[in-house]
Amino acid sequence: MKRKLLILDAALAAAVVYAGFQLHQEWLAAKSREAATLERRRPPALPAPQYTSPPTPPAVLASGYNDIAQKFLLDRSRNPTVVVEEPPPPPPKPMPPLPVYRGMMNLDGVSAIMSVSAGAPQEEIRPGGMIGPFKLVDVNDREITLEWDGKAIHKMVDELSDHSGAQIQNQQMAAGMASRTAVPVAPPPPVEKTPIGPGQDTGRGNRTCDNNDSYPNGAVVDGYRKVVSPTPFGPQCRWDPVGR
Repeated sequence: MKRKLLILDAALAAAVVYAGFQLHQEWLAAKSREAATLERRRPPALPAPQYTSPPTPPAVLASGYNDIAQKFLLDRSRNPTVVVEEPPPPPPKPMPPLPVYRGMMNLDGVSAIMSVSAGAPQEEIRPGGMIGPFKLVDVNDREITLEWDGKAIHKMVDELSDHSGAQIQNQQMAAGMASRTAVPVAPPPPVEKTPIGPGQDTGRGNRTCDNNDSYPNGAVVDGYRKVVSPTPFGPQCRWDPVGR
């Protein structure tokens, strides 16, 4: 029995040694295949890059730090450059009222009859002459050109003409025609006054008075005296009891 066990142990040991040998042979073959594969796929060797020496830095000078010393990001007042703020331009000067155009003459040269304002006297102005603050540049029967403060002003002569006189004349003519065509209205006939005497009792001890009553002021009728009092709205009368 013991002999058989020894033979079995020997056989198992031989099998283990053989398996280990075969495994070692497989590992060597795999390493060989791996080396052959890497050898075939190895990239070609690249040439070494050429070395270029960096440029020599400039010498350090104190003037190179002047901008840093003069400026500070957190304080704008460190900037030595003085910013001069220019004042805003003045508002444009308002243009004065334009002169009034009265007419044009062309005797020994073209000239315009103009006035500084509607009520001012008329003046004969030739091109280049002044009418108030305006200079007459050119004029014809349709357009007139003036100059003020270096600016040319083009206007139609009808825009500068004074139409107030024509309007007043038209109003006067319309009023005259209305007065001529109006039918005169006869005044109402005067109301004839009659002696009426005291009216209704007012509840205050006196009686009403009719405006068409012919009794004079102070007349006594039926125990009542007529009293006429002036008021801002005209005379007002009443009948008061005698002796009141």
